[in-house]
Amino acid sequence: MGRWWAVIVALVGAVLLAVIATTPPAPRPANAPLDQFAAGRAMADIRGIARAPHPTGSAENARVRAYLMRRLAGMVLAVRTSSTPVTPAAAERIAAWRGTAGTAPAAVNIVATLAGRDPTLPAVLLMAHYDSVGGSPGAADDGAGVATALETVRALLVAGRPARDIIVLLTDGEEVGLEGATAFFARDPLARRVGVVVNMEARGGGGRASMFETGSDNGAMMRLFQRAVSRPVGTSLSVFIYQHLPNSTDFTPAKQAGLPGFNFAFIGRPGLYHSPLATPDALDQGSVQDMGGQVLDLTRALLAAPVLPGKAADLTFFDAFGLVLLAYPAPLGWALFAGAALLFALAGWRQQGGRDILRGAAATAVLVVLAGVLLYLVNLVSGADGPVNYYDRLAAIPRLQVQAALLCAAAVLTVWTMVGAGRRSATAFSIGAALPLLLLGGAAQWAAPTVSGVLLCPLLLVAAATAAGAFGGVRIGTAAGILAGAIGIGFLLALGFFLLQAVGPDTPFVAALPLALAALFLWPLLPPVARQRGMVTAGALVLLALAIALWVRLDPIAASVPQPAAQAHA
Repeated sequence: MGRWWAVIVALVGAVLLAVIATTPPAPRPANAPLDQFAAGRAMADIRGIARAPHPTGSAENARVRAYLMRRLAGMVLAVRTSSTPVTPAAAERIAAWRGTAGTAPAAVNIVATLAGRDPTLPAVLLMAHYDSVGGSPGAADDGAGVATALETVRALLVAGRPARDIIVLLTDGEEVGLEGATAFFARDPLARRVGVVVNMEARGGGGRASMFETGSDNGAMMRLFQRAVSRPVGTSLSVFIYQHLPNSTDFTPAKQAGLPGFNFAFIGRPGLYHSPLATPDALDQGSVQDMGGQVLDLTRALLAAPVLPGKAADLTFFDAFGLVLLAYPAPLGWALFAGAALLFALAGWRQQGGRDILRGAAATAVLVVLAGVLLYLVNLVSGADGPVNYYDRLAAIPRLQVQAALLCAAAVLTVWTMVGAGRRSATAFSIGAALPLLLLGGAAQWAAPTVSGVLLCPLLLVAAATAAGAFGGVRIGTAAGILAGAIGIGFLLALGFFLLQAVGPDTPFVAALPLALAALFLWPLLPPVARQRGMVTAGALVLLALAIALWVRLDPIAASVPQPAAQAHA
């Protein structure tokens, strides 16, 4: 039978790993070695850029443009501008920020080039947008991206002129409809020289920087990313999800033009998105360091490649706690599926636990439904039952994450108390609990193989721990369960954290699937719980979650929320 000490050890290990996965690195100071990316140096540019709001067409936008052109020219890049009239829809947004119609401005791109040693090689393009929304100084969105591009080029120049050209494209008009980027990739002759794009964005003011979008047929590019980046964050799941969202960035027109590339962003401190409080002092410098370190590593590798990687079949990939990127050909997922199924079959060999297999399968089904319903209904209580202020909901995400964690814990405790505690065979129960998720993993492998890794890899780990317990006895099984639980639950905690940051205010029930996977690691470790005590504790957790929901609902609009005119771009 399970022991509480084993549960506690596994959960402590999981939390530590999840903290590692979600915490940005420490920022390097301004006196760091010159060939390294240093957030301390980048912050000088962020302060120069994000002094005040600088939307397209404003006097402050012109000041920022002049500042950036001086900086690029000072690094001996050839600098020019390229103007394009904004569309009527963009002009309407700009007029809303101004408070008056006026003359529709042009979007003015900054295009800077550092000639490489071989002008016949396709160029590497670093891209970010230098305009902000009206009412926000835009230190993160996208001052951090622009400063990352500048500091990356500075660090690259320490080694001298690279083999291939570097193009720095600082676009204007991104906040009013990707005006500058669309014009560049459609009409600028230099766009034909581009071999690969690295774009930098932000939605918030902190957190780990993730490579969340790539071009199609990304296999070879992702192999280079895997080799080059020392602390990578990214998952093919986010690439898949982003493809099915209505969101867009400056990378969108590049991708539509058929260019390969990498799109980076951080989304922590979400209340600072488009906020008047998005100042340089409010920005997490660790996030700047995180994005800059990854971009510099990647750009160095791209510049050094004799031939840029061509199109190859998409890989299934994800980072292990932000320390290393695991990637494999998508068809290999069938081997993971078969391996997990075989280990479960071996663990269940000679088990006389048919009833417990059914009990385990029921536990997973009930847990997913119960958690999904709780997450959905309590989210309605928090204010999602009617019109919401998008930016106020973003500001509430940290509380909504705590709310979701309490509800997930309540669901696990309820299911264990009502369904799991009466099991006779821990092995049979674990196999039954895994079976619906294994079938789901097989369906994902068939329909969307680049997504299946987040299901099949935890399932393979659970299967290995289950088999170890079945063949090695209680001590080996407990040790294997603790180790597997720390790794698996830690990975799923980090995944759930990022999912709730990304889509939690609208669809918190997405946490139900990572929860069901995490529960597979808990079931073998949990001891029996008296029904009354378990249900009372679960009820208390739900009441705490409801209290947080009412706090979010009744709380005044957050101070970070943009003024009404600035919300036109939401």
